[in-house]
Amino acid sequence: QVHLEESGGGLVEAGGSLRLSCTATMGYDSIRANVLGWYRQAPGKQREMVATITRDGSTNYGDAVKGRFTISRTSAMTTTFLQMNSLKPEDTAVYYCNLARASLSYWGQGTQVTVSS
Repeated sequence: QVHLEESGGGLVEAGGSLRLSCTATMGYDSIRANVLGWYRQAPGKQREMVATITRDGSTNYGDAVKGRFTISRTSAMTTTFLQMNSLKPEDTAVYYCNLARASLSYWGQGTQVTVSS
């Protein structure tokens, strides 16, 4: 069972920056993740993709965050980061880390990001 631990959320003013981190652990076995990603869910809205990164480094971003957010990961694909710049109030949401491995998908518990206007 893969465990994902997110950190870095908080309260920030509009225009500010935050950096989220997510570390994956699975006992002593190699995780061999294929894709790491960040998703978010605002109150009353569906969960949406924010950014994903694959083992070969290919990235994909949601339209709402292109040019403002950057996803990265360690070479071992056990930690992913989300650098969020020029934050807007509409970025307020719970941000979830996701790891895809073989045919399985794992989620973190989420970290709250609140952007004040």
